[in-house]
Amino acid sequence: MSATPHQKRRRILAAVAGLTTVGALVAAMPAGAHDRGNGPGHGHGHGRTVDVQLLSFNDLHGNLQPPAGSAGRVTHTNEDGTTRTIDAGGAEYLATHLRQAREGNKYSITAAAGDMIGASPLLSGLFHDEPTIEALNKLKLDVSSVGNHEFDEGAKELARIQNGGCHEKDGCYEEGKKFRGADFPFLTSNVTNEKTGKPLLDPYFIWERNGVRIGFIGVTLEGTPNIVSAEGVKGLKFGDEVESINKYTKILERKGVKSIVALIHEGGAPASASYNYNCDSPGPGDGISGPIVDIAKNVSPQVDALVTGHTHQAYACTVADPSGKPRTVTSAASFGKLYTDTTLTYDRWTRDIVRTSVASANHVVTRDVPKAEDMTRLIDRWNVLAAPIANRPVGFISADIDNPFDAPEKPLGNLIADAQLEGLAPADKGGAQIAFMNPGGIRAGLVHKATGSEGDGVVTYGEAFTVQPFTNMMTAVDLTGAQLVTALQQQVSGANLAVPKILQVSKGFTYTLDLTKTGADRIVVDSVRLNGEAIDPAKTYRVAMNEFLAGGGDGFAVLKEHQNKLVGASDLDVLTAYFAAHSSAAAPLAPPATDRITVVK
Repeated sequence: MSATPHQKRRRILAAVAGLTTVGALVAAMPAGAHDRGNGPGHGHGHGRTVDVQLLSFNDLHGNLQPPAGSAGRVTHTNEDGTTRTIDAGGAEYLATHLRQAREGNKYSITAAAGDMIGASPLLSGLFHDEPTIEALNKLKLDVSSVGNHEFDEGAKELARIQNGGCHEKDGCYEEGKKFRGADFPFLTSNVTNEKTGKPLLDPYFIWERNGVRIGFIGVTLEGTPNIVSAEGVKGLKFGDEVESINKYTKILERKGVKSIVALIHEGGAPASASYNYNCDSPGPGDGISGPIVDIAKNVSPQVDALVTGHTHQAYACTVADPSGKPRTVTSAASFGKLYTDTTLTYDRWTRDIVRTSVASANHVVTRDVPKAEDMTRLIDRWNVLAAPIANRPVGFISADIDNPFDAPEKPLGNLIADAQLEGLAPADKGGAQIAFMNPGGIRAGLVHKATGSEGDGVVTYGEAFTVQPFTNMMTAVDLTGAQLVTALQQQVSGANLAVPKILQVSKGFTYTLDLTKTGADRIVVDSVRLNGEAIDPAKTYRVAMNEFLAGGGDGFAVLKEHQNKLVGASDLDVLTAYFAAHSSAAAPLAPPATDRITVVK
């Protein structure tokens, strides 16, 4: 079939009658799935094979403006082994790069691997990510899988993002304008209604042009319920990624679609942080680890390429499929700093991809190209609406307070943990003695002199929101010393064995992390101290943490065993209060020292 560019063919998802929460379950969709062309082609081509360009990216998280500080840089390894950093990202530049990349390609598809929205900076998050969906429509995104953060506001809100309409509580943001929703389908084949077993959204999508047909299957990581609020996934079941992809691969084959790409919101960890690292050296896939490796090794050989995400890493590798044949596995870091350009050679006779001809590489979204004018207009329009809230000063800093991705202890993590401890330390606020902060909840660093900003160390509400966009409520709970140690061990074992999640801790709490060991043994138990005194396994401590952690999020199951919970202010309110109490223009806040976790390598 053919269709006009980005013609909408939406499945209308109805809310289950009687459900009123933001996390209300959306009713199951019809059994069919999107079959949509990509508009008139540039020519039919008469050879046996045709090259199809697949442009992809992942984990945009509503970063329409260039991410600040280290969040907006990528690392490049030079031929002599030295490295350099490159400022990257921003929707105005991403649009230009993608449009330039499409030039001269008769067959071009743009796909994403989830987390397009959620955990977004204030410019998008303040408006429930409508600005980002508008931007993705202008980028002519063809299809995206659903990431865990698309569930931050629940399935009912995700249905609105797909289908359009004004926000249930906030209404429409501009007079006479109604949000039209996404022009592209969100796919998730492994998320189903617990009661009916039917898919929440379309499981697959078929792209077609001039007889060339490529199927896309979307999956959300199975562990989503462990990393989002319980309300956001209420009534939903998250199935095994491999089983779901293999199931719908067979369905696509029965429809005559033999060229298949999986869009997987789950990822891996390359051995190098450089975006141009060769993770096939010394052999295919040798330089990458993590959950995506096992997924890639077990997904049906009929799937020709895997576009992945979630871990915010950059890689373009080959991992052997179950038949031993190399298969492309890619990820484009995060925040729109990179895009992946993959060439899929389509054989018209077999209707399949010639795998030996697949080529893929990541490219930097540099900021040295002209800005896309339509994106500038979009950003300016939403900035006007956000300005009264976003530009309000909340504090002052004397230097960058960074959030380095690969550092166990982060300056900004320490500041946030200290703010949470102070906010919940008073007896009437919870009596907290310790604070824990999950690293994934810190979305950006604070930049003292950001390009295009005031450059005087002022921290605005918009910048603070970008750091902590979830508005988690804070809690103070009872945990025993033994449970505290178990929580530290769960940072590096169980669900977090492959990709550790190191909690950020408040001042006075110290311990040693021994990276020469494995699993729970990495925590040196007798090194765990509070204000210099060894933690007593039998003693009860008052601990501050957000409700996500208190619910066992991020694999910290032991934290659910808490007692005597007291709910306090939001994490963002606690942070801004800390800035108000400890900083001024004359006495800005300095970056905290990183001396709480001793790392042995």
